[in-house]
Amino acid sequence: MRHHRILDRILAAIIGAFVIAAGAGEALAQPAPRQPACAAIRAACRQAGFVQGGAKAGEGILVDCIAPIMRGVPQRRRASKPLPAVDPQLVAECRAQNPNFGQRNAPPGPAMAPPAQTIAPPAPAIAPPAQPEPPAAAPQPTPWPVPVPAPAPAPAPAPRSESKRPNIVLVLTDDLSWNLVRYMPHVVKMQQEGMTFTNFFVTDSLCCPSRASIFTGRFPHNTGIFRNTGDDGGYMAFHDRGREQETFAVALAMAGYRTAMLGKYLNGYLPARHPPAPGWTAWAVAGNGYRGFDYNLNQDRKLVHHGSAPTDYMTDVLSGQATDFIKRSAGTPFVIEVATFAPHAPSTPAPRDADAFPDLRAPRTPAFDAAPDADAPRWLKAHGPLSEADIAGIDADFRKRAQSVLAVDAMIGELQAAVAALGAERNTYFVFGSDNGFHMGEHRLKPGKMTAFDTDIRVPLIVTGPGIAAGTTADAIVENIDLCPTFAELGGAAAPANTDGRSLVPLLRGEKVADWRSVALIEHHGPVRDADDPDLPGIGSGNPTSYEAMRSATALYVEYADGETEYHDLASDPDELRNTFASLPSETRASLHATLAALQTCQGAQSCAAAEQAGRRVTQR
Repeated sequence: MRHHRILDRILAAIIGAFVIAAGAGEALAQPAPRQPACAAIRAACRQAGFVQGGAKAGEGILVDCIAPIMRGVPQRRRASKPLPAVDPQLVAECRAQNPNFGQRNAPPGPAMAPPAQTIAPPAPAIAPPAQPEPPAAAPQPTPWPVPVPAPAPAPAPAPRSESKRPNIVLVLTDDLSWNLVRYMPHVVKMQQEGMTFTNFFVTDSLCCPSRASIFTGRFPHNTGIFRNTGDDGGYMAFHDRGREQETFAVALAMAGYRTAMLGKYLNGYLPARHPPAPGWTAWAVAGNGYRGFDYNLNQDRKLVHHGSAPTDYMTDVLSGQATDFIKRSAGTPFVIEVATFAPHAPSTPAPRDADAFPDLRAPRTPAFDAAPDADAPRWLKAHGPLSEADIAGIDADFRKRAQSVLAVDAMIGELQAAVAALGAERNTYFVFGSDNGFHMGEHRLKPGKMTAFDTDIRVPLIVTGPGIAAGTTADAIVENIDLCPTFAELGGAAAPANTDGRSLVPLLRGEKVADWRSVALIEHHGPVRDADDPDLPGIGSGNPTSYEAMRSATALYVEYADGETEYHDLASDPDELRNTFASLPSETRASLHATLAALQTCQGAQSCAAAEQAGRRVTQR
């Protein structure tokens, strides 16, 4: 047996020498024995039509295919063939097997990575308002103390270097609305230390369409994801349309990032049946984890069950997973999405927080239990006043929601501490947000979402990190489609093709962008009636028919599929209680309709920016 092993080694050496000699004209570091991932990438390039010695024709296997795949950068301009689709996990395996694969005459060393974008020092901070949340009922005193960490003097932003790309930590909550932020001291401290976007909107107030937009940077009409289930929604629709290959995770993995997806992925994902998605180095995703206990995780292709012990509480488990991933990422840029199920119903709090806020009530804004306007759409007009039992239930639900986000807030503190332990706190962006908002009694609606009202579409977005001035706010109209290109630019990666969103990096620097968008597009398919949908609306919670809507800084405009139209002037009607569409001049109506019609078919950031001009052209005819 020993003689056989010696013979095998001699043959391997001879074959390896022959392969290197045969490819010397291309000056490519060939895959050594036992490098199947690198060999697979080379084979993919050959199948796509790239050849040795084809550089002059734009089809060189090294410069036009292998090198851009391994570096995670676009092809050079003269490339005449498109890159083949290669799983980023395969690229990561190849880098581990042969760090120099795809490099021309490169000395031994770590694999090349594209240079990061340099963030300029921030512009002078604009004094933020006392509370970025929109005016509402005065905050209620609560017997449960929620201390805000004392703000420390903000250190000067550390300069970014070309060789040290930043880390990104996205904490994405489920159904969290602005009125819960005040109960999250670490998030409040993030506002003090970073930037708060006061006009951040989701493309649809529903889990799966919103998350699809976050992953890909595209509107629902371009992802094809409008619901949580069925042919136009859920995990299977996202997977079958090939959208998993078009996410910020794939882009950053191609650029050399370690990536982690933890918690809630997309509705309909089954941990026991479905594999991890492309682009994620680490994967710990649950299916039906809404109760917070008794759930399964697909943990890097291994099914792990968590029961009902306090240590199995979902948010705490995700915190431990994320902290461990951070520790294992020392010296390598990383991006983590921690997607909690909290505070989605049933809004289970951590056992330690089950008695918090004993007397807390839902906010009583002017819209709370307000009668629908005479010109309100039919789906809304049918709702009668809330009963005492309805209001008591709303208060109980709001109290549980506030309790459930305490663990999310504690997790943020733990992740910040883990990053600081690496000495990376000056080179890490923390992003806090939600997939959609939630109404609780406004417009006489029981707890729910899916409407075009601000309670449901306008959610928190708070960012801290290098180059961001402390305590600043941005009032530009931004959407969740902007997160994907933002993460790509921060990581020095090429954003997925045809993203509808725009990078927020200039806004994070404090720059004023003259041609920034003026309206947010919201798209919804309804009513929702699938009994398997975890967001199936309860009786009286609101279940609007399909609509397309635009939200500007001053107005909300909605066109329903049944022909009804809604318009709210936010200057005179900030609580969206009066539909004044009938009183608008005909040219204004035409402009609104033309702009919305153009937006709902736009494809790509330039196309969508041009669509905003459609309404102006109508009025100028």
